[in-house]
Amino acid sequence: MIVPVILSGGSGTRLWPLSRASFPKQFLAIGKGRSLLQETALRVADDDFTAPVCVSNEQQRFLVAHHLLEAGRPPAKILLEPNSRNTGPAIAAACLYLLPDGDPLVLILPADHVIGDVTAFHEGVAAGVEHAEAGSLVTFGIRPDRAHTGYGYIEAGRRIEGSRAEPAGYAVQRFVEKPDQRTAADYVKSGTHYWNSGIFLFRASVFLHELETLAPEMLQACRDAVEGGSHDGDFFRLEAKAFGRAPALAVDYAVMEKTGTAVVVPVDMGWSDVGSWSALWELAEKDASGNVVEGDALLEEVKDTYIHSDGPLVTGIGLSKMVVVATEDAVLVAPKERAQEVRAIVDRLKNAGRSEHDTHRLVHRPWGSYRTISLGDRYQVKEIIVKPGASLSLQMHHHRAEHWVVVEGTAAVIRGDEQLLLHENQSVFIPLGARHRLTNPGKLNLRLIEVQSGSYLGEDDILRFEDNYGRTD
Repeated sequence: MIVPVILSGGSGTRLWPLSRASFPKQFLAIGKGRSLLQETALRVADDDFTAPVCVSNEQQRFLVAHHLLEAGRPPAKILLEPNSRNTGPAIAAACLYLLPDGDPLVLILPADHVIGDVTAFHEGVAAGVEHAEAGSLVTFGIRPDRAHTGYGYIEAGRRIEGSRAEPAGYAVQRFVEKPDQRTAADYVKSGTHYWNSGIFLFRASVFLHELETLAPEMLQACRDAVEGGSHDGDFFRLEAKAFGRAPALAVDYAVMEKTGTAVVVPVDMGWSDVGSWSALWELAEKDASGNVVEGDALLEEVKDTYIHSDGPLVTGIGLSKMVVVATEDAVLVAPKERAQEVRAIVDRLKNAGRSEHDTHRLVHRPWGSYRTISLGDRYQVKEIIVKPGASLSLQMHHHRAEHWVVVEGTAAVIRGDEQLLLHENQSVFIPLGARHRLTNPGKLNLRLIEVQSGSYLGEDDILRFEDNYGRTD
């Protein structure tokens, strides 16, 4: 059996404004109505694989759990990184966590990739098993169909003799950094260079043995983080100080580029890392004018353009090779060939202290979600959804008061020493400084409108006393 290890700790914003720091692209539904994380988990759902182990960060743990449960692919465990140290320590921690229960074959999967041909993916993994069982660190290469300068490349050497598997495996000659255009064109012509997919297969013990030689400080830090870690329901919390000592290196730099046991298995599986809006345009189904249209849009003389709307009507006239993305709180307009420069906009938003780089107006929480409807200088209006049986923390605010109006469902409210039960069209006022809690005791979603007023309305003005999700202060 192969243990899938899904890496979902990233907070990339290359698809801003859809992806945000707190809602990165692995949680986006692209094409099939399921998120990239869900597609990744379902890709390894047959009898050859165990339940997945997921590596996530603390902030996104409930979102990861929700997506996997919703997909019908509950994880065996979710390892929580207390801080981001790149893929090397994430993989090392997962292998160390798994090793006491045996020495499994481990398949490392980024959570945010697209694979169009799942059958070819499975055939590639099956071919990789032979090499991994022989003690190799297997990586999967993508045969390039163009001179792409945004990917790293793997140069294949000799074919592994005695291999019975197809596709064949080749000894890795070297890993190559992202090349310039001329070099990338030469790689495509050579027939021996492949895009680096970031997908790996190996025995846990083999990887850790290589790590002990090539990056011993990383191995020791991760070993201490696992040994000092603790279980918390479906989660395993890595010990923070130890994990923070691990060098923040990608697995390519820490191990794969230095090891003498690397094997590349070329696979044509319709792979993309969905690293830009232009990549998303390439993947999607297009109309007769070469446009990809998602959401409400009216176009006149528009061609080869990507249009996405999460709500407002988008209209376009005379556009060519553009990207237009509209969400509730932001709009991106850019030439397709420059859409990857969105990072500069994200940095400017962050430096200006704005929230649009980090969160959407719809924010997911373990108990449900909230959506900002209106925001002013000293007030904010939210729609709050609480799942059946769920409860917010027992909390207080130093700078704001709140007024709750129940729109749908039943609300059990603690306010100071009072316990109240509210039904539709009933309301309650929570004074500044009052301890309070909101619970949905019903079997249907609770929906209410919250009106906040005060001198400061930030989400960090919460002092938690009790919480069902381990968020107490």
